[in-house]
Amino acid sequence: MPDEMEGFEPERYELREPPVHEFALSRREFVEVAGAGLLISVSGVTAWAQRGRGRETSTSGTLESRLHIAEDGMVTLLTGKVEVGQGSRTELAMAAAEEMRLPLERVRVVMADTDLTPNDGASSGSRTTPSTVPAVRSAAAAARELLLEAASRQWQMERGRIEVRDGAAIDPGSNRRFGYPELARSAELAAAFKQALPAGAAVTPVKEWRVLGTPHYRLDGRDIVTGAHRFPSDIQRNEMLYGSVLRPPSYGATLVAADLSAAKKMPGVTAVREGSFVGCAAPTSFAARKAVAAIAATAQWETREHPSSERLFTYLKERAVKEGGDTRRPRVQRKGSVEEGLAQSTRRLRAVYQVPYIQHAPMEPRGAVAEWEGGRLTVWTGTQNPLNARGQLAQAFHLAPEKVRVIVPDTGGAFGGKHTGECAIEAARLAREAGRPVSLRWTRAEEFMWAYFRPAGLFEVEAGLDAEGLITAWDFTNYNAGTAGMETPYRIPHTRTRFLYSDSPLREGSYRGIAATANHFARECCMDELAGAAGKDPLEFRLANLDNARLKDVLLEAAKRFRWQERRKQRRPGMGLGLACGTEKGSYVAACVEVEANRGKGYLRVREISMAFECGAILNPANLRAQVEGAIIQGLGGALTEEIEFENGKLNNGSFAKYPVPRFRDVPPMEIALVNRPDLPPVGAGETPIVVVAPAIANAVFDATGVRARSMPVRVKASTS
Repeated sequence: MPDEMEGFEPERYELREPPVHEFALSRREFVEVAGAGLLISVSGVTAWAQRGRGRETSTSGTLESRLHIAEDGMVTLLTGKVEVGQGSRTELAMAAAEEMRLPLERVRVVMADTDLTPNDGASSGSRTTPSTVPAVRSAAAAARELLLEAASRQWQMERGRIEVRDGAAIDPGSNRRFGYPELARSAELAAAFKQALPAGAAVTPVKEWRVLGTPHYRLDGRDIVTGAHRFPSDIQRNEMLYGSVLRPPSYGATLVAADLSAAKKMPGVTAVREGSFVGCAAPTSFAARKAVAAIAATAQWETREHPSSERLFTYLKERAVKEGGDTRRPRVQRKGSVEEGLAQSTRRLRAVYQVPYIQHAPMEPRGAVAEWEGGRLTVWTGTQNPLNARGQLAQAFHLAPEKVRVIVPDTGGAFGGKHTGECAIEAARLAREAGRPVSLRWTRAEEFMWAYFRPAGLFEVEAGLDAEGLITAWDFTNYNAGTAGMETPYRIPHTRTRFLYSDSPLREGSYRGIAATANHFARECCMDELAGAAGKDPLEFRLANLDNARLKDVLLEAAKRFRWQERRKQRRPGMGLGLACGTEKGSYVAACVEVEANRGKGYLRVREISMAFECGAILNPANLRAQVEGAIIQGLGGALTEEIEFENGKLNNGSFAKYPVPRFRDVPPMEIALVNRPDLPPVGAGETPIVVVAPAIANAVFDATGVRARSMPVRVKASTS
């Protein structure tokens, strides 16, 4: 029987098909780079406290490394989070600078090295802002308190009379200064840093922020735009080889036989087969690919039937898991009685919505460099989850976790698509066989076909309205897409929300917003259809069925910026207006869109988008705006063009030539209203803005053409009449 739940848990989208099995700093090298000084610690899981070996420990009552203060006053912040373009490096540096009263340029950040940095969790779920920023602020505030304590002792004066600014404790009466350099050189306090942190280290109130709350651009922006930055695929090691891997000809194909002899005869080539894994390492990537091609010519495969994307949604419904184990049983949330609510309604609506698989399409495909030394493995790779990658490597090679080190240079995009360590494992296999470091870079074709996809979903919705145009019943069934953002934010007395797992034909996993984009598409498109059935304006209808004040605020702000009511009266034939709103990850968003659509020519263009977004107190307005802009642009791709097509176990559009993602020419004018709520704690912003883009466009297309768009991507079919 389905389990009845008061609410869906935060989604952790597990991969249903497991993967096939800057520079490294030693502890001494880290101290040399960061400078002699003292380490300030906070509770958390870290490697530093375990002799630099990455062993996980209990967080209860422990001291874990977070800040290094050098004798020149430079502060190095340690974090297990990764930078994949979302701006976390700068945001975390700002948090430390704010609490330590330092100029931002005096803070540097070491990120995502399982030998050096704390376990701050994966960079996913918009968790850096609500979880890691507070941890950094607490540690930095504790450092500030230690500085005050030291100055108070030095000067024998009350702490309350001492100010901290510009990286120093200052006696206002005499202008004496006691700065972080003096603190770092203080032998008296060295022992204190190994004990419990001082109590009462309060963080700075929002109204007193000087660094946080002001716009700052990426600390490493110059390196990015000049090409000085080294991404994972740029890492070089001494005597490094390049790898290539034999891939199956289709999904589900099993390797029966392969002859490696020709590849092994090629100059400098190492060829390896371990079960279904076959790969080569060579002095150049061309030589490695040539060796793999020689093996491919001899390989024998056993293939299996695989469904086509043409019947994907029928397949998902047929393969829905209605009963089974605890992790696969349907998940149901109920309020009231849907049957009673439908019986009370004067009008009913039934609709079906579809969302296909799409690829993450990061600018940098998967890449890894693996190096073995003395039975210990070090891997440089682009992953959003360094500790998970370390665990996969340890499991694959039967190593203790402390024998594996994962280092994540700032990476060229991920969008939820780099949670797994398959590329790292492949590089490590080749490096172990070759006895030399190996760099493995997935090609774009490999990234398209063998990385995981955003889940496809089928949605069946039935709803009822009373005579006043209020929603009386809401029955929402989601096949396969996932539960994020699934519960309705609207005031409805009778609801049933169901999620059914399905036997997915493609490997799937996390994506920006996970399933929230799909669930919002189905719900917000249906809300427009209900508004039409009630004979009401889409904005008026939503406000009448909405109690959530924060969601109302962004909806009204977006409509005001867009001039919704005026433009509704002035729109011309072929022009359409649409809107959508939603909430996810604790933040709130609404968007209004204008499109131009021509059914005769099958033409569709987004002319303008206005978005209001609220995520509590704003930490960095410049980065927040960039996050919202990026989410809108990525949302345009899913809304208009992106859709994975497959047949006979192969992709039909696994290249940028056939899988169009937004270009500059596709980006319409955007007006973004950042709604600041200094009275509320900040939450993440990387995912939520994307969820309303597609439904707002779909609703605008109906307004322009009179034809409902119930599938992503939204298309206007050319008229045949």
